Amino acid sequence: MSSETNGSPGSVLVTGGSRGIGLELARRFAADGHPLVLVAREEEALEEARRQLESEGSPSVLCLSVDLAEPGAPRRVYREVAGSSPPVDVVVNNAGFSTHGPFHRSAVGAQGDMVRVMIEAPTRLSRLFLEGMVERDRGGVLNVASTAAFQPGPRQAVYFAAKSYLLSFTQAVAHELDGTSVRVSVLCPGPTGTDFQERAEMDGVRLGGEGPVPLMSPARVAEVGYRGWRDGQRVVIPGALNRIGALGARLTPDSLNMRVVDWLQRPPGQGGQEG
Repeated sequence: MSSETNGSPGSVLVTGGSRGIGLELARRFAADGHPLVLVAREEEALEEARRQLESEGSPSVLCLSVDLAEPGAPRRVYREVAGSSPPVDVVVNNAGFSTHGPFHRSAVGAQGDMVRVMIEAPTRLSRLFLEGMVERDRGGVLNVASTAAFQPGPRQAVYFAAKSYLLSFTQAVAHELDGTSVRVSVLCPGPTGTDFQERAEMDGVRLGGEGPVPLMSPARVAEVGYRGWRDGQRVVIPGALNRIGALGARLTPDSLNMRVVDWLQRPPGQGGQEG
């Protein structure tokens, strides 16, 4: 199954598409002939991604330097591509970031930005583009969440909550679109080898890296996520250990889950629940 317009693949919009999982997902869609629209904040990173993709044979790459934390950003993105040919038939809501540490000590502005980037933007972009997809009866949405979606997350409280929202939101919308050709999926990777931890100032914690949870490559995550979306899976969890962990989180009391998450969020040798 493919998203096509008059026999040609429709465009794919990827937020956070300049690096990591977003860039790798863009590669997967481009390999199937889809024109790309990459959305990210940093113009230099976007241009580097465009050069890479075009050198690899991507049919076309449009770069939009937009900060999704700014008011009205999703509407601006939509206006930039409305009426384009081929139309945007797939939206990949991948943009996201996190801070690390006790919520009461976190930067107030950063927490608000996280809500806008990981909850408001995916919701609004999905609403703006899905109506046309349903009318054309093709395409869909791929939301990138995390295995963090399956339990509360001390020391990343807003991030875990935002990913939980994406999981619930995606499943509900996918159910509503049963009987159409529009596919709506949520990708829930575990720890992945990107710059996420560095940007969240999580170097040295047990969660990923040198800890007990192995890192998966962004290319592998994207491959599994893309295939799952194409196959119509609503929830896609790459890796057997991650699938076991997600199931375990659903079967285990949150009180225990939070103790485990809190432990994973600390460097080796550091324990307890102190702020």
